[in-house]
Amino acid sequence: MAEFSELELLSQINSPADLRKLKPVQLEKVCKELRQFIIDILADTPGHFGSSLGTIELTVALHYVLNTPDDKIVWDVGHQAYGHKILTGRRDIFKTLRKLGGISGFPNPSESEYDAFIAGHASNAISAALGMAIASNLKKENRKIVAVIGDGSMTGGLAYEGLNNASSDPNNLLIILNDNNMAIDRPVGGMSQYLVNITTSQAYNTIRNKLYNLFRNMGLIREQGKGIILRFNNSLKALLTKQHNMFEGFNIRYFGPTDGHDVKGLIRILNDIKEMTGPKLLHVITKKGKGFEPAELDATVWHAPGKFNKETGERIIVRSKDEPQLYQDVFGHTLVELARQNEKIVGITPAMPTGCSMTFLMEEMPERSFDVGIAEGHAVTFSAGLAKQGMLPFCNIYSSFMQRAYDNVIHDAALQNLDMVLCLDRAGLVGEDGCTHHGALDLAYLRCIPNVTIASPLNEIDLRNLMYTGSQPGKGVFIIRYPKGKGELKDWERPFKILPVGKGQKLKEGKDVAVVSIGPIGNIVRQAIEKAQENGMDAAHYNMIYLKPLDEELLHEIGKNYKRIITVENGTIQGGLGCAVMEFMSDHKYHPDIQRIGIPDRFITHGTIPELYKLCGMDAESIAKVLIGKT
Repeated sequence: MAEFSELELLSQINSPADLRKLKPVQLEKVCKELRQFIIDILADTPGHFGSSLGTIELTVALHYVLNTPDDKIVWDVGHQAYGHKILTGRRDIFKTLRKLGGISGFPNPSESEYDAFIAGHASNAISAALGMAIASNLKKENRKIVAVIGDGSMTGGLAYEGLNNASSDPNNLLIILNDNNMAIDRPVGGMSQYLVNITTSQAYNTIRNKLYNLFRNMGLIREQGKGIILRFNNSLKALLTKQHNMFEGFNIRYFGPTDGHDVKGLIRILNDIKEMTGPKLLHVITKKGKGFEPAELDATVWHAPGKFNKETGERIIVRSKDEPQLYQDVFGHTLVELARQNEKIVGITPAMPTGCSMTFLMEEMPERSFDVGIAEGHAVTFSAGLAKQGMLPFCNIYSSFMQRAYDNVIHDAALQNLDMVLCLDRAGLVGEDGCTHHGALDLAYLRCIPNVTIASPLNEIDLRNLMYTGSQPGKGVFIIRYPKGKGELKDWERPFKILPVGKGQKLKEGKDVAVVSIGPIGNIVRQAIEKAQENGMDAAHYNMIYLKPLDEELLHEIGKNYKRIITVENGTIQGGLGCAVMEFMSDHKYHPDIQRIGIPDRFITHGTIPELYKLCGMDAESIAKVLIGKT
């Protein structure tokens, strides 16, 4: 890691106030030191790499021009904000990034007054910042509010809802569009192409600025006015660039595109426009991974590369080829296998083809695979449209992101009882990404929806078989949830078989207590039962497989034979498996003592998955203590 003696300027910056004491000529050196500091730390402390390298100059310029924290920067997609964290008093603890007890990988207002709004899911910055800007106006505060949106977030529908509102309500919001032509994977769709094509010529800028100043000096326009000058701007731009500017079509004053790596130029522009009234948008062009050649050449891999050699750019892969596959890869390979057998199968993902391994299908059958951008609601409804016309969509969305498509699942899929498979990757605790990314809630929020089947595999073989089961005709909305990381088995590629809907498994006999689990956490339960057995506790183990419908035959067996039941799930204990078992026992007049183990009713911090399991009492040792009655 670069020593403070090598960080001549960055070592002196403990807050943005210190940054603002520097001369403009010194800021390029600050950017260089800040970029190197991030490279040095992330080489040994894995995090989101490329996005923050691309926003170094923009971050420095914003904090130099604005009076933060009184002025507010709302980051969209927290991947962009590492430089922001370092400049706002967290330089010396940056090495604790994403570690248990350390700082979050995303902006978090509970961590710093400089973090204006939490940013784990994309496309929310414009809406949040607009609310803050209007609140400042109502309170008559002279406060600048800036939304920084980028990394593909303009494909999300919420961004357009914010733009539409910004154009209609009085506000002084500044939107900065960080256009790096990337999300995690390369972005798709018309907006991506629009941002590539949009240009603003020198002639246009010169003419518009001269005319704007002339009209203002003549008293023909006011800063708050949205009428003649904006209509004139739109006509002038259309004449010179031969295209309509969408943002000015929203009556949002547009500036750019400009070089997002020219810190002096950014400062000049920000100073020019920061006092302007009315909504405005600055379009900056940046390069994801800027300043680290391997990341510039392969932005997808270097979005979150893990540990790497900062000198050579070689990634340090800690996973052996002999280890079990990642669950996401089992999904990806199985989907290709099923698609070969069934020409109706198509794959859909909202901007996560690499993360969920939809890339396997994209490589073999590009015409039957669709990346729809950061648009989870659209992904589900698009899948429903495919299903309505006889296709069989496999829509893969991270569990935490599926929350954004809740109404679409209900209204567009379940209500019509359409045959489609929703695969929820990253279900349960996901580790270092923390509370914004934990898939804690899906079992609870999906269980109440009619016309859905909810399942979770014990291992990779079950995942394959659940995907096969869900692909059979007449299964309706078939939901499969599975965790981040690797599974248990090396020999998982076995012939398909149907897992009957609503049927679980009795994995072990036992006389003292019944343990009921769902999903891969059942493997930890197995370890816990072995530990408890060493202390004389004989526990039975039931793997439910399906949360909805429940295996009532198994539950009747449990209710009749056991006075003590323990439920275990990698999901919130509020409304999930434990609650379902309690409801069943109550409805059928069984009265056992039931203890629920799962994610507590609070937002869980970041840390490694084993650390978080222990924190939540979901590790083998903690479960064993519950089994033998020591807690």
